[in-house]
Amino acid sequence: MTTANRRIVLAARPHGEPNPSHFRLEETRMPVAREGEVLLANRYLSLDPYMRGRMSAAKSYAEPVAIGETMVGATVAEVVASHHPDYRVGETVVGFGGWQDFAISDGRGLRRLDPAAAPVTTALGVLGMPGMTAYTGLLNIGRPKAGETVVVAAAAGPVGSLVGQIAKRKGARAVGIAGGPEKCAYLVDTLGFDAAIDHRAEDFPDTLAAACPSGIDVYFENVGGAVFDAVLPLLNNFARVPVCGLVSGYSATELPPGPDRVPVLMRAVLSKRLHLQGFIVWDFAAQEPEFLSEVGGWLRDGLIVHREDIVDGLENAPEAFAGLLKGRNFGKLIVRIG
Repeated sequence: MTTANRRIVLAARPHGEPNPSHFRLEETRMPVAREGEVLLANRYLSLDPYMRGRMSAAKSYAEPVAIGETMVGATVAEVVASHHPDYRVGETVVGFGGWQDFAISDGRGLRRLDPAAAPVTTALGVLGMPGMTAYTGLLNIGRPKAGETVVVAAAAGPVGSLVGQIAKRKGARAVGIAGGPEKCAYLVDTLGFDAAIDHRAEDFPDTLAAACPSGIDVYFENVGGAVFDAVLPLLNNFARVPVCGLVSGYSATELPPGPDRVPVLMRAVLSKRLHLQGFIVWDFAAQEPEFLSEVGGWLRDGLIVHREDIVDGLENAPEAFAGLLKGRNFGKLIVRIG
């Protein structure tokens, strides 16, 4: 076995959009598991938009990654050495091993995987944090009802694609917003959305309005910016807005141009009695078993569809991550580390 551990650390905090220069690939000695610990060989790494926030020193819901520290991230890994009573060598687990070949864990936050039940990469996507984000955010905050219109931004991504499919299972109309005709066709033809709107089109606001003739009852927010500007006038009285992400502004260095939009938003919140609620998936951590059981059953029975975008090589993670923030991925973005 190798004695080296490659890892990607945060080299500098980006001002604006991150690029590969903000990361550094290092080689260190492989860590050693002590009593009560396991040594994990990371096989797959999840890349997710929240990582942009962890690169910033600004106060947020989680501590920032320190300069020179390994980038955080969920991983599927194999237990290669164990001094922990609950884990055996050879088992496959999902945890937070970070952007590196090997990681040490004391067992907290690990979940054992059964490769015979579902492909292990699903633990980073449809049966992982993104899937649980879609499930808990939509059902707890969005609360879609039969016949209502549910609109979701970044609909071809791992969160948005499941939001639309769950909405359909609840009897609602699902309208997806995505970037480009290929992704829009995928939403309708493969995932069964009722409509898909290209946010890059010049007539995007008018096309969105035409797709929602009865207004919008639930809007699952992943993007913000110009997409939300087009959605806001279409929200019905008592519409629910789960705010999951605002990826369009994650790398902004100043406020957007134009007039102050806050009075327009707050007037709509008041007059339409809107319910806007931001959330982090682990606000609903107690629902993880329910999520895994229900969505796992749908996946096993072929009732939902998911898509993965796999990049080979740990060294390619920085470039892939920069592309993620620009919407270049198509499906759940995963790095195959080996």
